[in-house]
Amino acid sequence: MPELVDPARRSLGDLSPAGSRHNRARSGAAIADDRLFAGGADGRVAAHRPDATPLEGWAGPGDQSTADERYAVSLAATADTLVVGERGPDGRVAALSPATGEVRWRYATAADVGTATRESLLFQPYVVDAAVIDDTAVVAARRYDRDGDDRTWPSVVLGVDPDGGVQWRYAAHASPIAVDVGDGRVVVAYNRCTADHVYGLVVLDADSGALLANWDPGTEGDRRVGDVAVVDDGIAVASHGDKHGYLLDFDGGERWRVDLASERSVDGDTVYAYPNHVAVADGTAVFVTGNTYAASTRDPDARHPREHTAVAVDGGDVAWTHDVGGFARGVAANGSFVAVPSAQHFRERSADTHAVHLLDATRGHLDSRSLPGVAAAVALGDDALAVVEEPVEYHDEGVTHGTHRLHAWRVR
Repeated sequence: MPELVDPARRSLGDLSPAGSRHNRARSGAAIADDRLFAGGADGRVAAHRPDATPLEGWAGPGDQSTADERYAVSLAATADTLVVGERGPDGRVAALSPATGEVRWRYATAADVGTATRESLLFQPYVVDAAVIDDTAVVAARRYDRDGDDRTWPSVVLGVDPDGGVQWRYAAHASPIAVDVGDGRVVVAYNRCTADHVYGLVVLDADSGALLANWDPGTEGDRRVGDVAVVDDGIAVASHGDKHGYLLDFDGGERWRVDLASERSVDGDTVYAYPNHVAVADGTAVFVTGNTYAASTRDPDARHPREHTAVAVDGGDVAWTHDVGGFARGVAANGSFVAVPSAQHFRERSADTHAVHLLDATRGHLDSRSLPGVAAAVALGDDALAVVEEPVEYHDEGVTHGTHRLHAWRVR
């Protein structure tokens, strides 16, 4: 049975400990052409060879010239291009040479979404996701703003050519959370929508950015979609609106729908959990759910039975489930494998949940590795698994767990 072997580690520099909720992305990871890439503070990016112990490679081109917080959080890699998106004052995105780290072009998405109205990182422009299709880099950026009870999310999806020229823009007053690409299409998930943009998912033409289709779970409130994954003949969708998983065709038609973590009564509380992630491996959609929430209280004692659970769905039927122990910031898939990083259960706050899990589309759980800090980002290649660890300090404990570093394992 496949397992994780030959661990290697490399420091990624200083990073202040995350807090109990660990709710702000500050790291990224990607794998391409036998290279591992990790992003972190000051917009730094590091590349590593997984066959070297300790890990070796290049690092750059971080910016320590100001006191502003900025983090390289959204990485998309191919053999020819590494796209890096930041969370920070400019919401910068750049294309780098995967081999040398040379910067080919940069673009500030703040030109599209605006600049922060407050100093908090939460209000800074944020490149939430990136992808590459053919020669086009696709990035989704947003900015959060709040005036009293009014919240807004000016956002943009960009198609950028190899020279850094913007080929097309798709702007919306909604909060994008994920993009995926395939079959000449760009699929964008919006987790918060407004009256000006009511669709949780849009399908765009990869060459022109033209709107091809849209879809929405049709639920009340601004919560819509948590993640998307493009497959050969459709789109897997993790729905925040109704806490279900879907497989759609490219026109938005529903092929199947599965309850993942919708409302149910547990110990007198009506509780639910958001399906936050989805990846597809060998035709099986693997969804990952998040924290328990309740209809009547912000801090329920009850736990939803599908909280922090990987749920594999094959042809509309649940094939297997696996408890990942804590909140996952992402998911990665390659071939028949799926990797899930487990950060922590913010209500129970136990460092014992910090881990990464290797799953198989057919067999379910294969292997897990514990980490001292939280597993903040993950990438999965043909025979390598990369995880970025971040330090964390729980507010009621006063102990720092872990450090900022890259872990790499062979999958064998």
